[in-house]
Amino acid sequence: MANLDPELAAVADLFQLKGDVESIEPYGDGHINVTYLAITTERRYILQKMNTNVFPDTKGLMRNIELVTAFLRERGQETLDIVPTKDGGTYAAHDSGAWRVYDFIENTTSYSLVPNADVFRESGRAFGEFQRTLAEFDASQLTEPIAHFHDTPHRFADFKAALAEDKLGRAATCQPEIDFFLKHENQYATVTDGLADGSIPLRVTHNDTKLNNILMDAETGKARAIIDLDTIMPGSMLYDFGDSIRFGASTALEDEKDLDKVHFSTEYFRAYAEGFVGAVRASVTPREGELFAFAGNLMTMECGMRFLADYLAGDIYFATKYAEHNLVRARTQIKLVQEMEAKAGEIQAIVADVLEGGAR
Repeated sequence: MANLDPELAAVADLFQLKGDVESIEPYGDGHINVTYLAITTERRYILQKMNTNVFPDTKGLMRNIELVTAFLRERGQETLDIVPTKDGGTYAAHDSGAWRVYDFIENTTSYSLVPNADVFRESGRAFGEFQRTLAEFDASQLTEPIAHFHDTPHRFADFKAALAEDKLGRAATCQPEIDFFLKHENQYATVTDGLADGSIPLRVTHNDTKLNNILMDAETGKARAIIDLDTIMPGSMLYDFGDSIRFGASTALEDEKDLDKVHFSTEYFRAYAEGFVGAVRASVTPREGELFAFAGNLMTMECGMRFLADYLAGDIYFATKYAEHNLVRARTQIKLVQEMEAKAGEIQAIVADVLEGGAR
């Protein structure tokens, strides 16, 4: 390890790696954790420095991942394999921070953007299969790495607090957007109320169902493993379904300034629903079935109000590249919700058809 960064070499030496370390280089484009590809004489590994500001309960987070991956593995699912430390732990506490290692999953690829309906359908099947396999897992065993992550009423309370303070005087620049979120207040507790009264079961949720969190087989294009499990926690499968729809069924990027380019694609909605709902159909409760068509609305409104709250608060959470970046993001989310509302009948018909076993 003569040519390695001394600190990285010292961290790598804390883990049960096979072979001698030859290189450790930055890897990927994640924004939360710091990720490296460690190559030894025998194999490759993912070495990560965890962001303990975002995820302060490192022990609870790693226990979540350990429990869920063990459950998946026992049922024949390919998943992340945690490489233990030399003293048998799931992560190492080093002077430089909290570190972990995963086996590198070879011969896979991932997508940052949805290239076509077929890939989106396969991603839906993968996340749906993830849900189906974990349906028998006791989600109450898991901790919440980020409290109130998809608690939409709580997010709305944060939005109203930012609006009341309006510390930069920005509210005057976005009154139509503010009014949009205020007028939808009666919808925000739909899922949290269902979780509270039991009509929506508590399940294991991934909570970051972006396409690039699925590793696809490089040759067959079939999904092999779900990654980025840091936000695994108890919740509703509607969160995972809705958040995928939020970004995957949009025709434009999240920060597209030209709203004429922002549309909701029912073709992509159907493709994802065929994959996801098709995989979980046997375990869906009546109330979940009713709300699949609304889940995209809810998650898009939640995300939009978070963008707008951050804009009002002075851009303290989401990284921005210009003064109105978060406002632009909020506007794209509003446009998507408006189109979802206009196409509600078509969306509901698609869900009903898929629940009955229909597919193209």
